[in-house]
Amino acid sequence: MIEFPSNGTTGEGYLATPAGGSGPGVIVIQEWWGLVDHIIDVCDRFAVEGFVALAPDLYHGKKVSEPDEAGKEMMALRLDKAAKEMSGALDALRERSSGAGVGVVGFCMGGGLALVLAAQRNDAVRAVVPFYGAIPWEGVQPDYTAIKGGLLGHYAEKDEWASPEVARKLEAQVREGGNEDVTVHIYPGTDHAFFNDTRPEVYAAEASRLAWDRTIEFLRSRLA
Repeated sequence: MIEFPSNGTTGEGYLATPAGGSGPGVIVIQEWWGLVDHIIDVCDRFAVEGFVALAPDLYHGKKVSEPDEAGKEMMALRLDKAAKEMSGALDALRERSSGAGVGVVGFCMGGGLALVLAAQRNDAVRAVVPFYGAIPWEGVQPDYTAIKGGLLGHYAEKDEWASPEVARKLEAQVREGGNEDVTVHIYPGTDHAFFNDTRPEVYAAEASRLAWDRTIEFLRSRLA
C-alpha cells in the first residue's frame, strides 16, 4: 500500500509494479465490495503484463461481503470526494509510470467511476475500460462527451443493471462529443460481474479471458 496527496488530505491504495520497474500506468477502481483480494489480484495481473497498476482504496480500509452492506457503502460514498481521491491517485501513478497518459479500468461501481475520472481528467486519461460499469447515484451523471481517450467497454448480455441498453447509450453519448475511438462488447450469456473469479455463481471463464486479452491489447495500443 502507498499513500498519496489528495486535495489537501491523504489517500491510499494498492500499487503493483512490473518486474522491469516501470511501464504504462493503469488506475484500477474497485467494485462495491471495497479494495478486496480480487481487485488486488487484477493489479498484480496488470503488473505481470508490464503495467504499473494503482487501485485507490475508496472505502479507506473497509471491505464488505454481503450485498446489502455493499449497497449501503456504495450509496454512502460521496462522489465528489471519490473523484478527488481518484484524481490524486492518477497524479501519483503518473509519477511512477511511463508514457504521456494513463489508463483507467473499473468494475461495476468502479466502472462508472472510471468514466467519471476519464471525463474529469481528460488531460491525462488516454484509455478507459469499464467492466459492466454504470453510475449508481441519481443526478450525478458525468459529461460523457468530455471523454477524449479511447473507450473499451465490457458488458454482460443478462445484466439488468448495467444492461446492454445502458452500454449502447453510453457509446452513443461518448461519440456525441466527437470521440470515435469507442468500442463496446456485449458478452452473450453472461451475467453482471462475469469477470470476478471469486464469484463462481456468475464467473464466465471464456468471456473473462477474451475481455482480458482485449483490455491488454487496447491499453498497450493507447498507452505505448
